[in-house]
Amino acid sequence: MSNLRTPEVENLLEVLSAMTDKDELYALFEDLFTIREIKETSQRLSVARLLDAGNPYTAIAEATGASATTIARVSKALNYGSGGYRHALDVLASHE
Repeated sequence: MSNLRTPEVENLLEVLSAMTDKDELYALFEDLFTIREIKETSQRLSVARLLDAGNPYTAIAEATGASATTIARVSKALNYGSGGYRHALDVLASHE
């Protein structure tokens, strides 16, 4: 994690945490990332939700189009990572 904590990443996190307007966030994401990167990142969050709900890999692959490798990577992060997916899923659950 220490390699991730750079001034540049801190600036990005500061901007993201301060922005509340979804249209502004869409604009920033469209400027920062390719459409493919945004969709792939969003897909990973969907995979995490389905894994957390107990769905099997085959059903997740069918529902999201994610590869087995992506599903396994998300599963590993969800179960043994630094807690980012768990917090994101908790945020989503609180908004449902």
